[in-house]
Amino acid sequence: MSTLTKVLIILLTIFSIFLCGIVVTYVANATHYKQKYERLLIDLQATQQNVTKLKSDLSDTIQQADQQKQTLNDKIASLNITIEQLKANVDAAEREKARLLLRVDEFAAEVATFTKTNEYQTSLAQNAFNAWKAAEGDLTKEQSQHKETARLLLEKMAIITTLEDKNRRLLEENAELQTKLDQFLRQYGKTLAPAAPVTPIKEKARPVPPPTTAIGLKGQIIAVDSENSLAEISIGQAHGVKEGMKFHVTRGEQFICDIVILDVEPEKAVGWLELVQDQPKAGDNVSTNL
Repeated sequence: MSTLTKVLIILLTIFSIFLCGIVVTYVANATHYKQKYERLLIDLQATQQNVTKLKSDLSDTIQQADQQKQTLNDKIASLNITIEQLKANVDAAEREKARLLLRVDEFAAEVATFTKTNEYQTSLAQNAFNAWKAAEGDLTKEQSQHKETARLLLEKMAIITTLEDKNRRLLEENAELQTKLDQFLRQYGKTLAPAAPVTPIKEKARPVPPPTTAIGLKGQIIAVDSENSLAEISIGQAHGVKEGMKFHVTRGEQFICDIVILDVEPEKAVGWLELVQDQPKAGDNVSTNL
């Protein structure tokens, strides 16, 4: 055997050994790649499923997002409408505010004017009140003086009336005596000569007696003011009583006095007393005719 052959045998042996290693390595690697391929295939399938699910979720999410976007757009449109309405309301409120501020200014001016007017009227009222108080004081004083004057007048009138009655009785007695004397002298052929006054007699002014009316009215005395010679009777204007009427006061068959009416009210009247023969009192009868 030649050396070349030996070398070839050795090379073939080494190549065979190397080839066997490669085959072994290939087989080992092939098994490993298969397992890895199967794992990768499983992972790929799982990934594809996840991608499908993710696509479905993405589609759902996109659809929900579109719905939410539409909802948000609707809300935004509604809010825009509301904003426009609010702006319109704000503008109206601003106009109303301006109008109210103008009214406030007008009211302030009116209040100022009213305050001045009120102060002026208060001053006038105070002045009027002071004048009224002064007039009331003067009226009270005048009423007091008038009351005193009326009392004195009533007293004077009563005295004058009494004197007139006495004078009338004296004149009647004088006339009666003159008649008797004239009859007595005529028996002797004489008569009385009219007496000539030494000085002319002046007529004195006499108060005109108040008119009286005999209409058959009857009533009673309900109050007497002896101090002022006044009396109040139970009948008045509603019964036909008028100012100036004279009522006769009686107690049973006794004549007490006369009442000349001064003031008449619907249900009562007041008058002053004259020809007082006795002090009148409540309950005495009054009538226009004796």
